[in-house]
Amino acid sequence: MLITPERMAGAVLGWSPVAVPLPAPPTVDDAVPADWPRIAGLTAGVYRDERLASDEYLGQLADVEGRAGRSQLVVARWDGRVVGAVALVLDGDFGEVTASDDEAAFRMLVVDPAVRGQGIGELLVRECLDRARAAGRRRMVLSTDPRMTAAHRLYGRLGFTRLPERDWSPRPGIDLLVYVLEL
Repeated sequence: MLITPERMAGAVLGWSPVAVPLPAPPTVDDAVPADWPRIAGLTAGVYRDERLASDEYLGQLADVEGRAGRSQLVVARWDGRVVGAVALVLDGDFGEVTASDDEAAFRMLVVDPAVRGQGIGELLVRECLDRARAAGRRRMVLSTDPRMTAAHRLYGRLGFTRLPERDWSPRPGIDLLVYVLEL
């Protein structure tokens, strides 16, 4: 809102200032095919820029259509723009870290660097937890790169604990940590 001399005079004379609408809070919902290019660019871009993925894995991160068939794609929107995404795995072979039908997993959690620190990652994780509970799953498991320390702090705040006996390597030189939360 532009502060003009008239508005300032109104405030001094006791007039009520004009209300300035705050931006709407972020929302979470299912991704639609129109979101896929944004999810692909965001996910592959963040992993590439933070040197968290090989060229081979970048191709998998950009394959949103492929993971849409094996998971629920969930996005966070802020002012209509996709600012975060995650793939929720309730069944099937996309989880790789799940060991039984009562486990769910999420993968490829990503938040636009421009809005980090605003609770977007937590909003997406909580949505995954709620959906897993609603689907009757008893545990949420996830695997993460040891370098993703901000994500580890988030998981700890939400009650996840390490499950080191399930740590794994998708290929030599890539060692992933496993976290679990009883639902």
